[in-house]
Amino acid sequence: MDAKITRREVILGSLAALPLTLGARPAQRVSRMRFGFTTYTWGKEWDIPTTIANCTRAKALGVELRTSGQYAHGVELELGEAGRGEAKKRFADSPVTLVGLACGEKFDHPDPAKLKAAIENAKGYAKLSHDVGGRGVRVFPNDFQKGVPEDKTIEQIARSLNEVGKYAAGYKQMMRLENHGGAGRLTTLRKIMDQVTEKNVRIKLNCDARDNEGGNFESNFNLVKGFLGDTLHMHDLRDEKFPYQLQTNLLIDMGWEGWWLVEESSKVPDRVQALIELRQLFEGLVAKSLSR
Repeated sequence: MDAKITRREVILGSLAALPLTLGARPAQRVSRMRFGFTTYTWGKEWDIPTTIANCTRAKALGVELRTSGQYAHGVELELGEAGRGEAKKRFADSPVTLVGLACGEKFDHPDPAKLKAAIENAKGYAKLSHDVGGRGVRVFPNDFQKGVPEDKTIEQIARSLNEVGKYAAGYKQMMRLENHGGAGRLTTLRKIMDQVTEKNVRIKLNCDARDNEGGNFESNFNLVKGFLGDTLHMHDLRDEKFPYQLQTNLLIDMGWEGWWLVEESSKVPDRVQALIELRQLFEGLVAKSLSR
């Protein structure tokens, strides 16, 4: 005999079928961002063991080695196979991740020979980064040239990035196009990236106050957030010309997982202590953002 289903049982059954998340508290915001260092000027005289030791002490556990400037770390194109292997092992045996290299190659040259040299050097740095255990290479856009239409320069930069990116992909390297120079504004980088087909070419933010002119940083950021790579350069976090807190909020909101790398040239009595202080300021930005 069929059992009667009461109205109360129907209601209870309907409630049981509701999603378990109904009325649950929203997921807590978290930060997956990390603090690191690019050698630039503060680390110019530091060899690899010194860089590792100082960054370990400062808890800047990701390092980008600046090249092309007689840096003490010695990781340059002419470094031989043995030297590359030694550098890779030193980082692998340490708590510090070698994030990659920051070269000075740019793709705005109106001279075809200089442009070709920049492209070939960038390829060389991609292989070098691979050989020493890095994950990518920073390159520049960089400027608009007198007498050259801006659209032509944008197309040239994008074409160069496609060639370099395709080569670098063979070594599992990211090409990080830095937000730098007259052709490096975020609005221009979006135009460049619209013509880039290689998926390993990504944008590297540079915390440039010019992108906040008129208080428009958030709208400029939104133009490129879908193209961001895994690193950015930060400078003095006390500089109110750039909206560091807003950038922190936006990156956490989108779930960005990457390294904030200190790039500083200011004169300080103790660079390691200054690095520690910047880490503490960075942690403060993150904590404030998470408490919103």
